[in-house]
Amino acid sequence: MVTTHNLGFPRIGKHRELKFALEKYWSNTISQDELLQTASILRKQHWQNQNKLDWVPVGDFSFYDQVLDMSFLLGNVPKRAENLSDNEIDNYFRVARGRAFVNESNRTCIQASEMTKWFDTNYHYIVPEFSQETNFTLQAQRLITQIRQAQEQGVKVKPVIIGPVTYLWLGKSKDKTNKLDLLDSLVKVYVQLFDELTKLGIEWVQVDEPILVTELELDWQVAFKKTYDTLANKSIKLLLASYFGTLQDNLSLACGLPIDGLHIDAINAKYEVQLVIDSLPDDKVLSLGVVNGRNIWKTDLSATLLWLESIHQQLQDRLWLAPSCSLLHVPVDLDSEQELDSDIKLWLGFAVQKLEELSLLAQALNQGQASITKEIASNINAINGRKYSPLVHNDKVKERIAKVKDGLGNRQSNYKDRAKLQSEKFNLPLYPTTTIGSFPQTLEIRQARRDYKLGKLSVEKYTQLMRSEIRNCVQVQEDLGLDVLVHGEPERNDMVEYFGQQLSGYAFSQFGWVQSYGSRCVKPPIIFGDISRPKSMTLDWITYAQSLTNKPMKGMLTGPVTMLNWSFVRDDQPRAATCLQLSLAIRDEVLDLEKSNINIIQIDEAALREGLPLRKSQWQTYLDWAIKAYRISANGVSNETQIHTHMCYSEFNDIIGSIAQMDADVITIETSRSDMELLDIFDEFDYPNEIGPGVYDIHSPNIPSVDSMVELMQKAEKRIPARRLWVNPDCGLKTRHWDEVNLALTNMVLASQQLRKN
Repeated sequence: MVTTHNLGFPRIGKHRELKFALEKYWSNTISQDELLQTASILRKQHWQNQNKLDWVPVGDFSFYDQVLDMSFLLGNVPKRAENLSDNEIDNYFRVARGRAFVNESNRTCIQASEMTKWFDTNYHYIVPEFSQETNFTLQAQRLITQIRQAQEQGVKVKPVIIGPVTYLWLGKSKDKTNKLDLLDSLVKVYVQLFDELTKLGIEWVQVDEPILVTELELDWQVAFKKTYDTLANKSIKLLLASYFGTLQDNLSLACGLPIDGLHIDAINAKYEVQLVIDSLPDDKVLSLGVVNGRNIWKTDLSATLLWLESIHQQLQDRLWLAPSCSLLHVPVDLDSEQELDSDIKLWLGFAVQKLEELSLLAQALNQGQASITKEIASNINAINGRKYSPLVHNDKVKERIAKVKDGLGNRQSNYKDRAKLQSEKFNLPLYPTTTIGSFPQTLEIRQARRDYKLGKLSVEKYTQLMRSEIRNCVQVQEDLGLDVLVHGEPERNDMVEYFGQQLSGYAFSQFGWVQSYGSRCVKPPIIFGDISRPKSMTLDWITYAQSLTNKPMKGMLTGPVTMLNWSFVRDDQPRAATCLQLSLAIRDEVLDLEKSNINIIQIDEAALREGLPLRKSQWQTYLDWAIKAYRISANGVSNETQIHTHMCYSEFNDIIGSIAQMDADVITIETSRSDMELLDIFDEFDYPNEIGPGVYDIHSPNIPSVDSMVELMQKAEKRIPARRLWVNPDCGLKTRHWDEVNLALTNMVLASQQLRKN
């Protein structure tokens, strides 16, 4: 019989219950007991959603991030957060965001830990910190509590933890400590953990080691063998889980480890399945991720079964089926959607539906396909309906793509010549100040957008309200003394969704939320067809904002690569082809802005790096088409028009050459949490254009001091000439409160003024 299981379930709740509970707790409007009660209710609901599975994950629920959870389970808490409080949850939130409460004026604030992207996803994790003083101690009560709760509910529990080798690999040494020197002491804690789980009657533990799909150096490969030789335990079974890619040169390593089962991503590594079957010892389980955990398209049940039948004959009871990865990356339940086009809805599957597909696949293998005849017929109709739908295909778009020539992405002149003309045009001071684009999204703004969408506000009234917010943003920036202004983006719900709603080929869910980090949720648009721009998307708002000031106003756009990477993307054509369609649509908007005398235009590519394949040998292919798409979108303007781009929370040092090839006049990046460490690359690489290293960590409620920002910029000066430096936050300000923003930006302007005096 085929066994079914899941690697992880979305934790935020069907209606973002966790998000709202967290934000109420942080604002000190609900108690910790109320927060814990919300978490308990959500876990019960999620286990109920998975009750058809043979094994249900426990430990995948988190208040902020599963990597941070693992750090606390291992007792690896940064020194600055130790002994601040007897309350572990408050210390946990301090590590994640700097402090526990928004209104914590009389409580301890610390520097939040660094945050970066989880492999090639839009999920962010809190980076573990290591040093010579690192001492691991088991603190497993959170996990044990969840296991006992699940057992009381009758759940067949499979705990989920991050494996020790991946945990070390994900972290950062804060001194010169070799991370692998910590392996022995770390593995001892895992041994203790497995002993505790054995006492709870646990049979299987899922140990996530996703770094097996990356190119590992020899010492890390050796670390795997050493670690699992130590962890081999007859009293508890280990299911080693890899996902997001192919094993390739790590295949023999993974198959040869003394584990009881191996999970591989059969969506991304389908061609490796037979190789794994041939290499895996006969006493080990093979779990195949046959339902896509990263995208929302319906599984082709007939094609999948046709492929699985021979595998099932080979493996029999050793075959387990699962999604390709945790379902953290998809929305919870498609049944909540009432406004999606009926045809498009038929093509989709969210987390709940994916688990239903999994159960159907197992039933067909265990009982024969005749047992799901109706379901297969319905599935075939949906698959074929999408394949041949006129909603998907647009001949005009294809004709335009065919006419794209290589020179379309080139600027008229090189950066040095452009910079001189732009300096004369804008006459900005040294260390010019600006923001990344968005300003606080108040309850009033969100309510106005909601009422307009529901038809409760007329176009005229909505426009009046949004213009009032824009006037306020412009006035605040004038009063603060910022040099290059933005309109504040009150009309935008999300930097990708806003643009997608105005492009053909996009669809939108009502409740398709996924977690990005902490309480931050995004609702990725769905690219289902060929993309074009029917009309201008931002022109009216930006030109109105420019009419209110004599200072330059930045036009704010989202770049084609980010539009691609932060959407659920069609899987019936190469991603590069979809990205090229997006680049032409954004190019049209850029040229319209320039014609209307908006001569500073920011095209954000926050997600450029996360689209990188997990193996460096495949990077260049991606970078070639991604940089080409950006250049086509940005570089049709004159020399006097200044193009900015922004990248947030991405380690980009290893692709700095490609970033330079984007040829943006100004790039803004995150450097505040990493203490300007991201600028180390400029000791080796002579970056030719201007750069704004973010000095204000907008993901923390803490207010940066003038001195701290000056110090950060002085570190930047050592690598980049002052004439090419900008002063700015590290990301948009939409999630912050106005009182925080006013104080932080006041200090930022004062820091810039002090730097000019120096």
